[in-house]
Amino acid sequence: MYNLVIAVPRRLNTLENRVKELLKKGEVTFGSWVTIGHPDVAEIMANVGFDWLIFDTEHAPLSIETVEAQLAAINGTSVTPLIRVAWNDMVLIKRALDIGAKGLLIPWINTKEDAERAVKACKYPMAGVRGVAPRRASRYGLDLNEYLATADKNLLIILQIETAEAVKNVEEILSVDGVDAFFVGPADLSASLGFLGKWDHPRAIEATQNVLRAGKKLGVPGGIHAMNLDIAIQHAKDGFQFIALSSDYGFLLDQSRAALQKVREGIAKR
Repeated sequence: MYNLVIAVPRRLNTLENRVKELLKKGEVTFGSWVTIGHPDVAEIMANVGFDWLIFDTEHAPLSIETVEAQLAAINGTSVTPLIRVAWNDMVLIKRALDIGAKGLLIPWINTKEDAERAVKACKYPMAGVRGVAPRRASRYGLDLNEYLATADKNLLIILQIETAEAVKNVEEILSVDGVDAFFVGPADLSASLGFLGKWDHPRAIEATQNVLRAGKKLGVPGGIHAMNLDIAIQHAKDGFQFIALSSDYGFLLDQSRAALQKVREGIAKR
């Protein structure tokens, strides 16, 4: 007779949220934007050593099916997968969470009411209104009970501060229970202030610093998209903890241009 051995499925990713814990400890984390819809891109970036990656469904041409395949490609890496949803919408939010995002960046948060709506959409009843069908997030039901018991606690909810109105209301926004971090978009914020394309305008920088001060006052970690690497270093020194370094296509452009320029200059010196 043969003994029947049933293998226990191996869990590739734990349910804990490493980046959320790092932010609570006051650590600085670095990540980047994924906008190119191919699993190879996500897998390569996940193995570089970033703390987190944000899959952008607001401005990039990424569908929910595309992002799900990219999330599968980074299983087994230490990177924390996050999704920027296209809008503060409960349907978009629950679909992003159900495919396995460990956190969300939610755009266009301008008021306390916007923040409350975002948090409720992310959390299960009774704290929120998220529908119960976590699918891939629970390994298709293999971890269902554990996921339902820990999802609200482990989820990283980041609200985007990107308008003059949001800056004015920032303390009310960040005071909403359940907000884990905020994220400043320098391009959109400077445009909202009347300085389109001038992210380094003094008034835009001042507004950014006002938001950062509010976050420190309320104990809410701050994030920002660094417009270059020197600025990224300064952001870390200023107290930002969630810093985005370029994007997949940004790195591709930079390295391609740098390589081409170097060889052309080398040939010209002969």
